Order: sequence, then structure tokens, then C-alpha cells
Amino acid sequence: MASWFGDEIAGQPTASGAPCDPDSLTAAHRDLPFGSRVRVTNLSNGKTVVVTITDRGPYARGRLIDLSRAAAEQIGLRARGRGQVSLALLGD
Repeated sequence: MASWFGDEIAGQPTASGAPCDPDSLTAAHRDLPFGSRVRVTNLSNGKTVVVTITDRGPYARGRLIDLSRAAAEQIGLRARGRGQVSLALLGD
């Protein structure tokens, strides 16, 4: 399950130290190293986006990744707020 974040935390420092930018293709994950690139696929429509892990979270039960607003929009999750996704860690 993925969720997304937006303007409410824009500009605040992420766990990696970078400022939060809802317009960039970034995400939060509990365990993956900062800078990891992950392909996220929306299982309801097959749309994909590649994000970079810059923060920790999400901490809501049952959620695996927290996408930026831009990433959620790209795969069609923004309106629903959350959705089932698959993740694939990409190599360098």
C-alpha cells in the first residue's frame, strides 16, 4: 500500500537532510538506503514511476511507501490518496 505527501511538509528537512519537495519524484521508505531508486507500479492501472528514496516512513499501519505528490499523480494515486503498488529496486 502506498500513500503520498504534499505541500503540508514542503521545504521541511527529510531524514536524508534534503528539503522535502512534493514536486520531485521522491519517496519515503522505512528501510531502503537514501538515494535508492525504486520503480513503483500502481496495481490498479499498471502505471509506473521511478522515485528516489529521500526520507523515512510511512509509519501508518499497512503502508509500504510514501510518495511525493508528483509521483502519486504520475501513477494515478493522487485522487484516491492511497493504493496497492508493487516495488522494484533498480540498480545503478
